Amino acid sequence: MEQERAIARQLLDIGAVFLRPAHPFTWASGIKSPVYCDNRLILSAPAAREFVERALADAVSGQYPDVQMLMGTSTAGIAHAAIAASLLGLPMGYVRGAAKEHGRENRIEGRMEPGCKVVVIEDLVSTGGSVLEVVEALREAGAEVLGIVCIFTYGMRKGWQRLAEAAVPCHALCTLDTLADVAVETGRLAPDWKTRILQFRDNPSDESWIR
Repeated sequence: MEQERAIARQLLDIGAVFLRPAHPFTWASGIKSPVYCDNRLILSAPAAREFVERALADAVSGQYPDVQMLMGTSTAGIAHAAIAASLLGLPMGYVRGAAKEHGRENRIEGRMEPGCKVVVIEDLVSTGGSVLEVVEALREAGAEVLGIVCIFTYGMRKGWQRLAEAAVPCHALCTLDTLADVAVETGRLAPDWKTRILQFRDNPSDESWIR
């Protein structure tokens, strides 16, 4: 828990998480959200980057000790997978959103043998759809996907249900619940807005929290 709270503070300190309940963001799906997380900003903040990438590496080795290769999600998970793989001395690759239309027409980049035990590195899990497409592509290519490690999750029920149905465990370094707690404690978020943000998490299609 202390590590999770420390990561929440890092994300807030470098401005990687935006809390804007009065002026919600609109996701590509059309969902209106009081929170926006941009973990790409970790890469340009050396102290936070060192802390988060070490936490990713430790989570991989602790949760999935049999791992043989890391696979990043395209594009946000690629750099995080590469750094964590370097720390662990593991091979690394990544999965494209779609196969290339030229050259070798790869969707999976990096040499991955059939039966390879893979952990997927993702920056953010919300509804789980995009990361499960990566898992499916890896399984179709013959990988044994041990699980997922992500930096941040909103903790939406739909996402966890999808992951459970696909039989793929997911370990998150930081959750929205903990981040909201730290944001209130540090004066970045009013307590009543924390309640509304968690209401959004529990039912993102219900926009009654916007008022």
